[in-house]
Amino acid sequence: MIREWMRSSSKWIGALVLGMACSLQVHAHGGLSLADDMCKLTVGPYTMHFTGYQPESTQEQEFCEDIPNVGRTIVALDYIDEALRPMTTEVRIIRDTGSEENLDEITIFHIPPKVYPSGSVTFEYNFPAEGSFVGLVTVRDNDTEYVSRFPFAVGTGGKSNLPLILGALAVAAAAGFFFMKKGKAQGEEK
Repeated sequence: MIREWMRSSSKWIGALVLGMACSLQVHAHGGLSLADDMCKLTVGPYTMHFTGYQPESTQEQEFCEDIPNVGRTIVALDYIDEALRPMTTEVRIIRDTGSEENLDEITIFHIPPKVYPSGSVTFEYNFPAEGSFVGLVTVRDNDTEYVSRFPFAVGTGGKSNLPLILGALAVAAAAGFFFMKKGKAQGEEK
């Protein structure tokens, strides 16, 4: 009976460890989400693929939420919906002050509205300091306007889930060891 219990509990512990190791936390930031290994920016009923790079600090590593380091940052917005091609797209990065009353005063980067028939908006900005910001992507089709607002931080150092995963694995391993020792001790008593 104890052997059966130990086999059963070790299966549960194994499943728990595997589940923790394979899980990835996805934090949606406003209009940004990670789906199918692709960063999607939702602008009204439309979607764009969002990709950010920092060639000098993170080489080819992509990001789509917080920006790991200060410095040169390249962003590409690729239209997923073909319907966006004849519309104008405007991009703005503002300091996150909690109020957007005076956009011109808090804007640190701005691309005026323009049609991108290629379906790709690419820009570069050199973030001089860490901080909290908001990206605004505005799409206009005649009299209809859609705005995607996504807050992000700069200088986060590329937060990783690795410490969380390793900690969970250590806890699961310790629990497994404890239950196996306890099971052995109970088996020896009988």
